[in-house]
Amino acid sequence: MIRIAILDDYQNVSLEMADWSPLAGRAAITVFNGHLSNLDEIVERLLPFDVVCVMRERTPLPRTVIERLPRLKLIASTGSRNAAIDVEAAAERGIVVAHTGYDARPTIEMTWALILASARQVALENAHLRTGGWQLTVGDGLHGKTLGVLGLGNIGSEVARIGLAFGLDVIAWSQNLTPDRAQVCGARPVSKEELFRTADILTIHLVLSQRTKGLVGAAELQAMKPSARLINTSRGPIVDEPALIAVLRDRRIAGASLDVFDIEPLPADHPFRSLDNVLATPHIGFVARELYRTFYCDTVENITRWLAQQ
Repeated sequence: MIRIAILDDYQNVSLEMADWSPLAGRAAITVFNGHLSNLDEIVERLLPFDVVCVMRERTPLPRTVIERLPRLKLIASTGSRNAAIDVEAAAERGIVVAHTGYDARPTIEMTWALILASARQVALENAHLRTGGWQLTVGDGLHGKTLGVLGLGNIGSEVARIGLAFGLDVIAWSQNLTPDRAQVCGARPVSKEELFRTADILTIHLVLSQRTKGLVGAAELQAMKPSARLINTSRGPIVDEPALIAVLRDRRIAGASLDVFDIEPLPADHPFRSLDNVLATPHIGFVARELYRTFYCDTVENITRWLAQQ
């Protein structure tokens, strides 16, 4: 009988999103809904387990954790990659790291939910209505405005195409963007400076790396229009968080819609929880029922396949 830990199941849905019966009689499963970020506490929680199921990058598994888990034999991660796992340290200890399928459509849809909600002040108007109020703000239309896409990969390219349907002028920049790639998506390639200077909506779609960390800094944010809005459904550290807080407090831009943050879960006293020009959601861009089914069904298959090889 092996012991399996399912981590960071915030909604407590992992066991209902897949058929875990192939593991019946072969494994004891423990589900953890609460998140831990302290490495010593993570080690203490995981010491009894042979298999750890992690949800993308919620719980870090660096070398300093992996080397302190002598029973660990399999890390079953959701998604096609997980930067929070030290795969080299795992390989050195003979620990298998398995991944699942992925679908970017939920994040693309969430990006547009945040764009539209920000432009039309949906959260603010809803909160005002619930306290007995009526119309409070004047929203901004999208037609004829400029959508700036930072990163024209799988997600950014689809966000750009949808922008055309709203009648937006779509411009794009990334470090390796070619004119041909931009043209396929209906976007016009521009310099990084022009992207930030002219975009009415600036949406970020880059993979976090040493090259992209802090790529959106104080200079880029200060260059944006006072009426512009920043959207980030990618990764928090791509944006210099203190610089963003500063421009939002000074109302140098109209607002920001954020689904990702430097520290997750977002600390209770974080300014993003109280600034009235911030629309913040708790990293739910990928959290859709269909994708969760893919994640957990593939996880069961990965564990079953691994067991068959033992």
